[in-house]
Amino acid sequence: GEITELSIWLVRLGIRVSFSRPFHPQTNGKIERFHRSLKAEVLNGRHFRTLAEAQTNLDQWREVYNHQRPHQALGYKVPMDRYRESPWAYPETLLAFEYGPDDLKAKVYHSRFKFQKRYFRIAKGLAGHHIALRPNTESDGLFDVYFCHHFLRTIDVKQPDYGS
Repeated sequence: GEITELSIWLVRLGIRVSFSRPFHPQTNGKIERFHRSLKAEVLNGRHFRTLAEAQTNLDQWREVYNHQRPHQALGYKVPMDRYRESPWAYPETLLAFEYGPDDLKAKVYHSRFKFQKRYFRIAKGLAGHHIALRPNTESDGLFDVYFCHHFLRTIDVKQPDYGS
């Protein structure tokens, strides 16, 4: 999956980010079910004159969906009956991430980074951030690339993506 500003923020908070398989909606069943309800109950056949009108309709629907209408998947309870506030508070500012002393570090520029005098592609969202490279134990010349604790990819220094 593509790393975005949101996923970078989540990773820096220590949250594990995972991506579903593209074009496989069955891996996101509850989200697909939610979208089906939203489309059928709010969007189908409707035309909103203004963004404010659309927002009002969405707000009204969200109130019913979360506070009034029972859901079969929740044992016919409403979602707010199951909601629990997180015990963890989000920090106002994120601390800088410290890589390990054995990590090889590189800075991402636009959508690439330089390592061992070669350039490799990386997600554009990482521009300006530092990444860590760790030797891969499976083969000589392979390195695993990490952003904080999040594995991004494996590179082969013998096969750069482009340029040198």
